[in-house]
Amino acid sequence: MPTNIHFLISCEHGGNRMPPRYRPLFEGYEHLLHSHRGYDSGALGLAKKLAMALHSPLFAATTSRLLIDLNRSIGHPRLYSEATRNTSAAVRQEILKNHYLPYRTWVEANIADAIRSGLRVIHISSHSFTPELKGEVRNTDIGLLYDPSRHLEQELCTRWRVCLAAHMPDLRVRRNYPYTGSANGFPTYLRRRFPVNAYVGIELEVNQKHILKGGWRWRALRSLLAGTLNEAVA
Repeated sequence: MPTNIHFLISCEHGGNRMPPRYRPLFEGYEHLLHSHRGYDSGALGLAKKLAMALHSPLFAATTSRLLIDLNRSIGHPRLYSEATRNTSAAVRQEILKNHYLPYRTWVEANIADAIRSGLRVIHISSHSFTPELKGEVRNTDIGLLYDPSRHLEQELCTRWRVCLAAHMPDLRVRRNYPYTGSANGFPTYLRRRFPVNAYVGIELEVNQKHILKGGWRWRALRSLLAGTLNEAVA
């Protein structure tokens, strides 16, 4: 692996924990906390595996995205959920100050430090997606989300896809699916903050059907994703 690369792994939707102070806001919404709306099942375990294999820092949040979504920009209509968006401005500002800004600043500072040191940052944001949404079956195993206008991101995802196919030909890997990499997300914000040749931001999406099955296949897929990312960079 090139010595000028700084890997950074993040997981914005790693858990469905709710701080006691805000639990009364979720009366009637408890079922959402345990659904794909509450967190990305398996994303934190995948992030830990990637960070360990790549010897990289891990930034993870385990508070539910339903309190405030760390993957959305300030002002986005889904920054707050239906349980929190109608609270007072003071409560929303408190949540922003105590849960959103510290995490985003933490990640951004690490990237800035690495770039100042002359390193190129490869940021992998770990996510998972529900196998079916609104009646649509998502027939893809792995999604690699990137901004097509940034050539390093496009090249990395192309190489990563090729490496995955070489090891597991029946694995269905699509780029910019089930979402587009240029849509509103944390990497989208970070692309505006850092130069195109210094920051590479990829959102990794794994179909939750693999996570729900668990067992050795899910462990093998986590290892495969980490190993092939190393291959793609090398």
